[in-house]
Amino acid sequence: MPRNSDRRQFLKTAAATGGSLLLTGCWTSRAARPSTEKLNVAVIGSGGKGNADTKGFASENIVAMCDVDEKRAAKCWGLHPDAPKYRDFRKMLEKEKSIDTVIVATPDHTHALASAMALDLGHNLYTQKPLTHNIHEARYLRLLARQSRGRTAMGNQGTAMNGLRRVVEWVQSGAIGPVRQAHCWTNRPVWPQPVAVPKKGMPVPGHVNWDLWLGPAADRPYHKSYMPFKWRGWWDFGTGALGDMACHVANTAFMSLKLGYPTEIDADSSEVTAAGAPKWSIIRYKFPAREGMPPVEFTWYDGGKKPPESVSGGMKLAKNGTLLIGDKGMIYLDEPYGEEPRLLPEEKFKDFKEPAPWLPRVVDIYEECKESFKGGREALGNFEYAGKLTETFLLGNVALRSGERIEWSGETMRIPNAPKAEKYLTREVRPGWEIGDII
Repeated sequence: MPRNSDRRQFLKTAAATGGSLLLTGCWTSRAARPSTEKLNVAVIGSGGKGNADTKGFASENIVAMCDVDEKRAAKCWGLHPDAPKYRDFRKMLEKEKSIDTVIVATPDHTHALASAMALDLGHNLYTQKPLTHNIHEARYLRLLARQSRGRTAMGNQGTAMNGLRRVVEWVQSGAIGPVRQAHCWTNRPVWPQPVAVPKKGMPVPGHVNWDLWLGPAADRPYHKSYMPFKWRGWWDFGTGALGDMACHVANTAFMSLKLGYPTEIDADSSEVTAAGAPKWSIIRYKFPAREGMPPVEFTWYDGGKKPPESVSGGMKLAKNGTLLIGDKGMIYLDEPYGEEPRLLPEEKFKDFKEPAPWLPRVVDIYEECKESFKGGREALGNFEYAGKLTETFLLGNVALRSGERIEWSGETMRIPNAPKAEKYLTREVRPGWEIGDII
């Protein structure tokens, strides 16, 4: 954490851009490292997606590993037998002094504290999408990352795909004219969306530390309907189809249209319960004019819902995709990451010449992150960008859970038309799992 004078300046800056932080800890600057020097990487959540992320950083030194499920982590742990193994990431981060880079690949509800601790210690940080479980956590990490001596990136591979970067250049160079509508959709959820908490618990498997898996969530008996993978539908642990996929599917629209805070969000859906997310939803966001671009109406669809024919022109749409509707044409993406964009109508754009690239082209997200973490060009999906992306689309869950149309005051983090909905911007956490306050 910054020294007092640095911290005061940071708080002034943060307050001027949408909040400040109440923080504790110590902070010192990190000297630049040679680009050939290997990172010392600690992995939090070694099973599941963490296994793939560990492989992405396998060219570096894997110096510590953590997971609450020994069985799920066993394969990944076996590839790095010399790295100390932990169940509690808090203990690992406190004890292992050689760490300079942290991967966070846990379920959504434990992203915030693990990430905040890593940033507090000045480590480089790669956190899986969505960056956080709720809006307060996303804003907190974005502000915290601004004054951390470590570099950051969210684990959203589409941000590092060159197709997405091409679309950004197309849109911002005016290829399809001013864009006034954007539509994104996904076939998720592909997991059960819960209706109620199970009335009876089940014996905890011997390979699982259930208390640590719960982390900041309220205590409850173990049940197989929570883990692995199925946690995504539970509000206490996941963020539903919107949280799981918007950071992927809506990423191209968000970056190319320079979207920031929406001013209004409303939603239609199947049943939303206190326990879990709906089986389908349609969420509408309104964004104001910004940087020479006109206001945009953005619509999100999940659970198999898709844009109507009046938008798609009757075109057969993929399971996951994006349509950007401009005054001079459309851009269609038929997969989540923006890698194979199409300009429509095709006959109009058959002689289209791409603008000269201005965004860097990269191999993949891991190579981009390793370059950044060693002092090179910062990753495009750093927390300044990823925090706002996550915060923006998780506001859809606030509209879903509250049942209210949301008028969002982004700078102050307030909902003036429906103040009761503000309880869904954050959550109560168990003692020992707090991050900090935004003031």
